[in-house]
Amino acid sequence: MKVLKSAYSFLLKEIFIGHALTLRYFFKKKVTINYPYEKGPLSPRFRGEHALRRYPNGEERCIACKLCEAICPAQAITIEAEEREDGSRRTTKYDIDMIKCIYCGLCQEACPVDAIVEGPNFEFSTETREELYYNKEKLLANGDRFEYQLRQNIESDAKHR
Repeated sequence: MKVLKSAYSFLLKEIFIGHALTLRYFFKKKVTINYPYEKGPLSPRFRGEHALRRYPNGEERCIACKLCEAICPAQAITIEAEEREDGSRRTTKYDIDMIKCIYCGLCQEACPVDAIVEGPNFEFSTETREELYYNKEKLLANGDRFEYQLRQNIESDAKHR
């Protein structure tokens, strides 16, 4: 047994097995992607940058129920609301501190009208911390930019909710 083990060590069996494995994968189709130009598939449940959605008529969906603010474990959401002439409530201030946010998705799950959602965008790096304090205008702009994809994601995930 010791002679056989010594022969394997002397003949460098592991090196030859490693080279054979390398040559086998060398001629197979590559599985890596060219990232900035090609992107991999994202799940409809992916939790990226936050967005506030609007109704098809252009009115914002948020009814200022403050459930998302209450359920946020990181206390990253701040909402101020006022009553309108018709008796409905709408937000005057909707801020999210993305530095605190842990992307748990509880705000999205708590919203009864699907106003706040976590969208498909994961490329939102910044140079300063101040850019990560999202106000209502920035959140609505995100919602307008990704509305088509957000609607598709919500529809495809509806059977699991």
